[in-house]
Amino acid sequence: MRKRLFFLLAPAAVLVLLFPFQILAEEDSEEQFTATVKSYPYRFPDLTVIGSPTWFHVPPKDTLLDIARRFGLGFNEVDLLYPRMDKWLPPNGKKIAVPTFWVLPPTNHQQLVINVPELRIYFFLRNSSTVQTYPIGIGDEGWETPLGTFHITEKRTNPSWYVPLSLQEKYGMAVMPPGPENPLGDYMMKFSAGAYGVHGTAMPWGVGRLVSHGCIRCYPEHIKILFPQVPIGTKLEIIYEPVKLGRVDSQIYVEAHPDVYRKIPDYTDYAVRKLDEHPQAAQVDRKRFLMAIRLQNGVPTNVSRIVSEDISVKMVELGQ
Repeated sequence: MRKRLFFLLAPAAVLVLLFPFQILAEEDSEEQFTATVKSYPYRFPDLTVIGSPTWFHVPPKDTLLDIARRFGLGFNEVDLLYPRMDKWLPPNGKKIAVPTFWVLPPTNHQQLVINVPELRIYFFLRNSSTVQTYPIGIGDEGWETPLGTFHITEKRTNPSWYVPLSLQEKYGMAVMPPGPENPLGDYMMKFSAGAYGVHGTAMPWGVGRLVSHGCIRCYPEHIKILFPQVPIGTKLEIIYEPVKLGRVDSQIYVEAHPDVYRKIPDYTDYAVRKLDEHPQAAQVDRKRFLMAIRLQNGVPTNVSRIVSEDISVKMVELGQ
């Protein structure tokens, strides 16, 4: 598990030292990364798995980080699925599965939901019964992203960064003006938890990693989409749920993620208790369920006793 979490937990300074050429290459080619709104229909409780996996041939010179970003994923999502693949030199031409599908997190308000262990934000639009989802970077160990129910209090474009007192000596300033070095990027949505916010980033390679001082980092192309849609006052639930259970009609899926903040003493026991509390627990193949729990690869896995349609079997095999 520690080996698998290396890229999630590695400090930003170490990453810069180890991989400066990849980061510079990404910054030089950032204009190629664009995004459009992708809305998925949902319905509680019988349609709570959204999207579908994508098959893709690795092009020349692409890293797994490039591939993740093109498909709207954080680095953790491809890293967990392909723990043995060279992240910076994946095999040219290899056909890989891209995990562009997700089990929805539990929500009380169906507005904004951040699930910390999966490093992903969901934006529910109840009027149309659709949901959008985007990868995020979250707080590093010692700077954990806060949990709870909050609301959006302020929105700013081209924000200045008011540098925390503990970091002012490092950056040599108390306020960093807008610009390419500003870690907030071009858009900032503050929420009612003090100085925290959902914002862009000057370092897109940090999306899908534990790198911030508690704030939520989005790819620049995603915060540009999300920012105008979210009104001030929107509820924001920040939850910690590494094990999610969902349904597509009669089929039951589980999606398991690493316990990134090490909050759960016995992960398997926690997962089994989650299953026992599920209304359709009797319809679950426990052997397949426990296999997905062991893998913790972040991919929705069909764990139904009777499988009528399955998009996840090959994805699970790839993670073994």
